[in-house]
Amino acid sequence: MIKREENPDYINSFLDYSATILNKSPNSIKEYNYDLMMFFRFIKMHFHMANETDFTKIEINDIPISIVKKITLEDIHAFISYLAIELKSKSATRARKVSTIRIFFKYLSQKANLIDVNPAQNLETPKADKRLPKYLNLEESKRLLSVVENEDNRNYQRDYAIITLFLNCGLRLSELVGIDIKDIDFSEAKLNVIGKGNKERTIYLNQACLKAISEYLQVRPKEGVKVDKLNSHKALFLSERRERISKRTVQYVVNKELQAAGLDTNKYSVHKLRHTAATLMYQYGNVDIRALQVLLGHESISTTEIYTHVDNMQVRNAVESNPLAKL
Repeated sequence: MIKREENPDYINSFLDYSATILNKSPNSIKEYNYDLMMFFRFIKMHFHMANETDFTKIEINDIPISIVKKITLEDIHAFISYLAIELKSKSATRARKVSTIRIFFKYLSQKANLIDVNPAQNLETPKADKRLPKYLNLEESKRLLSVVENEDNRNYQRDYAIITLFLNCGLRLSELVGIDIKDIDFSEAKLNVIGKGNKERTIYLNQACLKAISEYLQVRPKEGVKVDKLNSHKALFLSERRERISKRTVQYVVNKELQAAGLDTNKYSVHKLRHTAATLMYQYGNVDIRALQVLLGHESISTTEIYTHVDNMQVRNAVESNPLAKL
């Protein structure tokens, strides 16, 4: 919940603009608010305007627009440096804050006309770490699916459908919990989900997904399902309390099944199942990188390119397949 009274008016105006004109999701608005609160706490400290020694307690609602007009690109760079050196923030975290700052100052200069010069106009995004995503290999994925189909678990049809969708479709956690029954078109074998930034996209369902969903729907509770603000009565996946399943419950289910499959829960998680789906499709399905971008709902193809990595066996096979290898 955003506490608007803790923000100066120009931040609240930016948040309103982002929600109504840019159609950003509630999660994105929360992230913008968090990023800007951190940035302006730093600015207050950087400009020697704060007596508070606890960074998290610095108030920003008294920062006038006249101070914002004094902010330079060097001040923004100082903030990014503070994140990296003092807070040990990862490059992805710093990149998100840079993106927020860039959008915010563009709004102030071009839309609200509150400042004459945009200090973030030439602000560059921090270079991303070159780390490969963690994912389950094919055998581990099959093992995970086999342990989920355990009739000792009274929710096994639901849990099996959840993990099947993660491993086959590369869904985000928020996308999965948001699925309504009406979003599924069995005749066309497809599913509509709402992704990042409230953007709708189509996921095509293979036979494994259709079968898992159909078998779960046969046992999905029909009586006593809550009619609430979450529209639980419309939801595909329900909790034992007969309401829309929560993100935390899905995380618990995945964690429990990973443990049952003998997989390291410190290494793997719900999001790693998304990585797994993308990697398996790329490795075994000869999927074009741009098709994978659409399927995963990535805005930038550079995000999708992390799945084009190859393992050592693929490199070895590439060398062995050279027509000169056996001469």
